[in-house]
Order: sequence, then structure tokens, then C-alpha cells
Amino acid sequence: MSLPSDVRRGNHNTTNVFILLGFPGHQHLKVSLFVLFSIMYVLALLGNFSIMVLVRSQPQLHTPMYYFLCNLSFLEIWYTTACVPKALAVLLGGDPTISFSNCLLQMYFIFSLGCTEYFLLAAMAYDRFLAICFPLRYNSIMNRTLLTQLAFGSWFCGFFCVAIPAYMISTLSFCGPNVINHFFCNVAPWIVLSCTDTTLLELVAFIISFIVILGSCTITLVSYICIISTILRIPSAIDQQRAFSTCFSHLIVVIIWYGSTIFLHVKPSMKDSLDLTKTVHILNTVVTPLLNPFIYSLRNKEVKKALKSTLQFKSCA
Repeated sequence: MSLPSDVRRGNHNTTNVFILLGFPGHQHLKVSLFVLFSIMYVLALLGNFSIMVLVRSQPQLHTPMYYFLCNLSFLEIWYTTACVPKALAVLLGGDPTISFSNCLLQMYFIFSLGCTEYFLLAAMAYDRFLAICFPLRYNSIMNRTLLTQLAFGSWFCGFFCVAIPAYMISTLSFCGPNVINHFFCNVAPWIVLSCTDTTLLELVAFIISFIVILGSCTITLVSYICIISTILRIPSAIDQQRAFSTCFSHLIVVIIWYGSTIFLHVKPSMKDSLDLTKTVHILNTVVTPLLNPFIYSLRNKEVKKALKSTLQFKSCA
């Protein structure tokens, strides 16, 4: 596909249009990736939307744990939608160009939602900590006020953290190459195109990533240390298994999320390993939103019971 000459060259003074490189390769490979990502994207949307509908329709799931799960599913829908549709269009030979303002907006939403997921997973870990370690006081501690504060705080902090580097990127000048080596406007391959110094931006982004990841990871880690310690003190093996099953799904999601994102954000330089970063981001933005609803539905007895009840009701109707 040929590109306009002014887009290929970019403006010698200021580049306002960028080209998303996506996944370069043979057309057959691009078509295969398009089919694969399309199926995964649709399944991710259906899975997360189904979780939200199921929790909403089943009174036995109206608990803090599933309230957080609904927030997580809502987040995953928008997280994958923020980048996948444009990537799919580019794979099919659509327009790979994106304006500076749209690129900045896409980057802001993707990274804000990513930071929000860290905070939500930490809040969910804290909820499981209270439920297992303080079962008699759980309902009084995790009341509606605290529940709302934790959920709102997760969203607010996630979007606030990214506002600082987003503003700094908006002040950069781009006057050279305009091809972003990624399938969305990721910070790392984007700022290497800037003709101004990005050292301060890289430092600020690294510090914010470090604080977000370390802070949420610490809360999650401490919560699970206390949870495991409490479970091991339960005399009955059956009760141990029942207690651990309430947080097993969340633990799997935490491992997948942290395993894929620690590499992406905690590194000394954004200019290294761009191709590897692109590969890991596929896991982050496509695979993880797809897996989460299946993990929670297949490994959670309450969700499976509610789903079975819903299906039986519809079949009877």
C-alpha cells in the first residue's frame, strides 16, 4: 500500500502525522494475525461483558469481590478496544496513519487503564485478605463506603498518574522520521522519534511506573502472605481448600498481569528491545483480557453455579 509523499516524508518543521508500523511481514501472515486477533478480541468482549451481566443478574454475586470483578471486566473491554481495532485495520491494509492528538489520546487511555488495573488487582487482594483473615469483621470493614472508595480511587489514581507523562509528551517536538514501531502509540517507540531531549520524560515515566508497580505489588504480596499464613493455620484440609479457592482465580490473574507488565515498564531505557516489547504487549492487550473472564468462570464455583442457574432459567423459559 502506497502512502502519500507528504506522509512518508513528514513535515520538516513539525510532524503531526505518524505511521503505525504494526506487524510487518508477508500478506498471508498479516491475514492470519488479523483472523486470530479478531477472534480473540470478540471473545474478550463477549467474555467480559458476560461476566458483568452475570454478576448484575445474580443476587448471590452482589458482593465486594464481584463488584471489583465487574470493574475489572469493564476495564478490560475498554483496554483492549483502545488499541486492537486500529491494529486490525492496519493488518488488513487500512490507513496506518494517526494524528498526533489521536496518538496522544490513545496512549493516555491505554496506559491509564493499565495503571488502573494494577490498583484494582491490589484492591481485590486487600478484599480477599479481609475476607479470609478477618471473616467475622469482614462485612463491617468492607462496607459500601470503603468499597466505593477503593474502586473510585483505583480509577482516579490510574488516570491521574499517566496525565503527567502525557502532558510532557504533548510538549515534545517531532521533526524527523514518523514511523512508530508498534501496533499502537506506545510511549517507548514513539518518543525515540522526538527531536528534543526525552531524558526527563523517560525518568518521570520510569519513576511513575516503579511507584505504581511496586506499590500495588507490595499490597498484593503482603495480602497474600497473610492469606496463605491464615489458610495454613486452618486445621481442616477441606476448609483450607475452600478458603484458597476464593482467591485462586485472582492469584492467577495477578501472576499473568505482573509477569507480562513488569518487563514492559520497569527498565532503565525505553529505547531498548522495541520488538520484544511489541510481542509482550500482545499478551498484555489481547491475551490477558481474553483469559480473565475464563479464569474467573472456570475456576470459581460461585460463578459456575450462577452461570448454570442462568442457563437453566433460559432453557426453561
